[in-house]
Amino acid sequence: MAAERLKKKSAAMSGKTHTALVKDCLTGDRKAQYRLYRLYSKAMFNTCLRMLKNREDAEDVLQNSFVDVFTKLHMYRGDATIGAWIKRIVINNCINFIKKRRILLTELDTSRVKDMPDENSFDDLKLDMSKINKAIYQLPDGYRVVFTLYALEGYDHQEISEIIGTTVSTSKSQYSRAKKKLKEILIDRQNLAQNS
Repeated sequence: MAAERLKKKSAAMSGKTHTALVKDCLTGDRKAQYRLYRLYSKAMFNTCLRMLKNREDAEDVLQNSFVDVFTKLHMYRGDATIGAWIKRIVINNCINFIKKRRILLTELDTSRVKDMPDENSFDDLKLDMSKINKAIYQLPDGYRVVFTLYALEGYDHQEISEIIGTTVSTSKSQYSRAKKKLKEILIDRQNLAQNS
C-alpha cells in the first residue's frame, strides 16, 4: 500500500516537474530546453534507431525531431504526457524519412488476408536483447517499421495504419510476416552459433 502511494506521488511530482519544464521551455529558457532534450533524447534515439536501422539517419531524424518539438511546443496541450507527445513527433519524422526514401509498404490483397494464427512463437529460442535488436535491423523496412511500432512502441494496428497511411489488414499482415521473418533470422543465427 505504502509503495503504491509513493509511486503515485512520485508520478504526480514528475508530471508537475515536466509541466514546469515545458512552461520554462516556452519562455525560451535554453537551460530548460536542454534539460527536456536530455530527459528524452536517449529513448527517442533508440526509437529512431530501431525504425531506421542506421545510426547517422537516426541521429539526423532525432535532431530534426527536437527542432520540431521546440518550434511546435506551443501546440502541446497536455492531453498526453510530454514524452508521449515527443515520441509521436519522432515516430512521424521516422515514417516521413522512410517515405522520402521511397520505401513503401507492400499493399496486400485484403481478401486473402485473414487474422493469421500466431504460429511463430519465440518460446523455443534462447534469446537476449542484443540478438533480437540485430535481427530486427535485418528485417525489410516495411516489416521493421510495423514490428517496431506494434511490438516495441505499443501502437495498435489502427493507429499504425493511420501513421503510415495503409490499411489495418496490411499492418496486421506486415506484423505477422515480420514475426515470421524475425524468427527465421533468429533460428538461423542460433543454428550458426551451435554449428560453430
